[in-house]
Amino acid sequence: MLNMSDIIIYTDGAALGNPGPGGYGAVMIYGPHRKELSDGYRLTTNNRMELLAVIMALKHVKNPEIPISIYTDSKYVCDAISKNWLGNWVKKGFKNVKNVDLWLEYLKVSKPFQIKFNWVKGHAGVPENERCDFLATQAAKNSPVIPDLEYEKIAK
Repeated sequence: MLNMSDIIIYTDGAALGNPGPGGYGAVMIYGPHRKELSDGYRLTTNNRMELLAVIMALKHVKNPEIPISIYTDSKYVCDAISKNWLGNWVKKGFKNVKNVDLWLEYLKVSKPFQIKFNWVKGHAGVPENERCDFLATQAAKNSPVIPDLEYEKIAK
């Protein structure tokens, strides 16, 4: 029988100017396999990119039976899930909550998975977290053209 380990996912988001051009980065590790994800958006916020990094990584997970450990330096994302703020937001109809579109997307994509969130200190020398930071920042710096449509609607 094959010994299955967790899928390890590191995520980070960036926005230059916050709001401004932004990007996300994710590093996914499963056994000997490694995948890196990133993309940039022309106008967004850091918190949106932090959450989008998690969403995009989960969309790349193929087997819902394998537990997932997510490492993020975003207290916003980690606490919202670990401390069940998200559950309370759902009960209250997301009243006065930002990034509702992404939280709803997170709820949809995370549903089949067993996920544990772990907070890591940013810029503290954790190699995969540093790599995600690099990916997110580079994506934001590389003249991104993808619109963050929901954010741009409210930013006008």
